[in-house]
Amino acid sequence: MSVSQVTTHILDTGSGRPAAGVAVVLYVREGDNWTLVGKGETDADGRIKNLGPERIPGGAYRLNFATGDYYAGLGTETFFPEVDLNFTVSDAGEHYHVPLLLSPFAFSTYRGS
Repeated sequence: MSVSQVTTHILDTGSGRPAAGVAVVLYVREGDNWTLVGKGETDADGRIKNLGPERIPGGAYRLNFATGDYYAGLGTETFFPEVDLNFTVSDAGEHYHVPLLLSPFAFSTYRGS
């Protein structure tokens, strides 16, 4: 299995566990539109390693996380039905890891390695 240039993982900070089974979609901005690049679902460790191609061109990208569906499956109310993270790929040869730290009423992110 190849590893995507963009990867992610989700940690449910409310439970202190990885968030498994969360649908994630990767988009690239093309003019005024967002175009699908890849999609997947987090594994038991809350990770997606094969979200898109091994190499992508520089540009503006978005990760969309279906957090509402995740919390609905847990029977937990959440303020965020989805989370969009926009970021820039400036070096087409570099790996971009974009984690999401999630709770029902807050989220945070950072550029991982």
